[in-house]
Amino acid sequence: VQLQASGGGLVQAGGSLRLSCAASGSIYRIDVMGWYRQAPGKPRELVAAMGSGGDTNYGDSVKGRFDISRDNVKKTVYLQMNSLKAEDTAVYYCNAEVVLAITRRIGDYWGQGTQVTVSS
Repeated sequence: VQLQASGGGLVQAGGSLRLSCAASGSIYRIDVMGWYRQAPGKPRELVAAMGSGGDTNYGDSVKGRFDISRDNVKKTVYLQMNSLKAEDTAVYYCNAEVVLAITRRIGDYWGQGTQVTVSS
């Protein structure tokens, strides 16, 4: 299973960015897809996650500013980030809880990370 993230970059404070992450490989079902982030010197933290039924969970610092969505057919999760702040600067990682096609085992997978830099 591979997760390919894209959409990071440099943006001014108050601006917007949209991240995408597509899953591929021997996948039977994806239960949860989401985003985490890690700033220098800080632990990795949840940004947002979405279950297969559409239930969502957001980190407190992004509620009301970020919006997660997913396309189950394309096996892709999106993160729309609005009203960006300097403190949103971090490497953003895509994460997926996947039920594998052959074994039906559950695996936890991570993308390679994409840098988001917000200039103040």
